[in-house]
Amino acid sequence: MNDLQDVSALSISLPARKNVLRRLLRRFWHSLERARTRRLLAQLDGRDLADLGLSHADRLNELDKPFWR
Repeated sequence: MNDLQDVSALSISLPARKNVLRRLLRRFWHSLERARTRRLLAQLDGRDLADLGLSHADRLNELDKPFWR
């Protein structure tokens, strides 16, 4: 019975930690990208919006969203 290992004290394995960090960095990168594209959207005029098929209300709805959504 002394050969048994106590697994309750084991922490998250190294590959699992790398995956968590990778997902966190990916989410952060996507948030920055959304913020950048929304800044560009804010600079468009009515003609540019019409070219994209967006209305002024569509633009306002997108600009009201927080950067993480």
